[in-house]
Amino acid sequence: MSAQCEVTAQQAAGAPMSVFERWLTLWVALCIFAGVVFGQLAPSPFQALGRMEVAHVNIPVGLLIWVMIIPMLMKIDFGALHQVKSHWKGIGVTLFVNWAVKPFSMALLAWIFIRHWFASWLPAEQLDSYVAGLILLAAAPCTAMVFVWSRLTGGDPYFTLSQVALNDAIMIFAFAPIVGLLLGLSSIVVPWDTLFTSVVLYIVIPVIFAQVWRKALLNRSKGSFDSTLAMLGHLSILALLATLVLLFAFQGEAIIAQPVIIALLAVPILIQVFFNSALAYWLNRKVGEKHTVACPSALIGASNFFELAVAAAIALFGFQSGAALATVVGVLIEVPVMLLVVRLVNRSKKWYERGLRSIPA
Repeated sequence: MSAQCEVTAQQAAGAPMSVFERWLTLWVALCIFAGVVFGQLAPSPFQALGRMEVAHVNIPVGLLIWVMIIPMLMKIDFGALHQVKSHWKGIGVTLFVNWAVKPFSMALLAWIFIRHWFASWLPAEQLDSYVAGLILLAAAPCTAMVFVWSRLTGGDPYFTLSQVALNDAIMIFAFAPIVGLLLGLSSIVVPWDTLFTSVVLYIVIPVIFAQVWRKALLNRSKGSFDSTLAMLGHLSILALLATLVLLFAFQGEAIIAQPVIIALLAVPILIQVFFNSALAYWLNRKVGEKHTVACPSALIGASNFFELAVAAAIALFGFQSGAALATVVGVLIEVPVMLLVVRLVNRSKKWYERGLRSIPA
């Protein structure tokens, strides 16, 4: 195993949950409040920022998204992909849930809740946009945040590392076709040029840039890599908060008019989190994978790369769209829901291992 891979695995296993990460829901709630208030009191500056676009891509948000995701992508070691064979059953389960179940189950849940059960409580002109936002959220599997969840369950850091690296590699090729297919099946017009532009801007270029920078820093010293990543981590937090304030400044009128929207959008997201995590956990038990693999598999199957989803929603549908709001609801509930999943898989360890003993070797 390479020294670089060893470094990243140690970080995945031992990085503590920061104060910001633990209280992410609180910060997001404060950003919702601040964005709504500032957007109503001083709309002109936000409208000026919203008009700064090139080819349907908002320049300020694009820069903020880069600052958010590049530190996460720098933690990923694509050299870890050779470890896939070590836990091929767990990898297979996670890929099945991430790419064959999760986006499609979310599209179904969005159709049931947004188009039917909750339709009378939501603005009719935004229904398609809400569905699109939920699809975008489900089509982007979690990246570096899952290292935190994996550590809290005692998950195998090398499995987590290799699975996240594999997800990022697949996302480059699969994100746009899956989103395009599901939006088309949902009778939502797909601006393919904007969709592919979003993939290039928010996946391909950041991945290449992050990996080149990562390699250069690690070639210099591990200390250089760690200190740079720590500095970028703080900038990433500020970029996320700024993006949320900007987004909710545009969403303020809709939220004031119908404050129940956020709660209604949270329902299908919560259901798909628990469904997909339970499915991945149960399938790993069925195929005989260890608990240390089943835990990160379940967590990766449930969580989302919400930064990419937010960026793509803004690029495809705009700041004031229901799609942008739906993706941010995913940010709002990410930490408390994932901590609950962590608690559930930890408390069920004895049940899980009893099932493994009954499986023939």
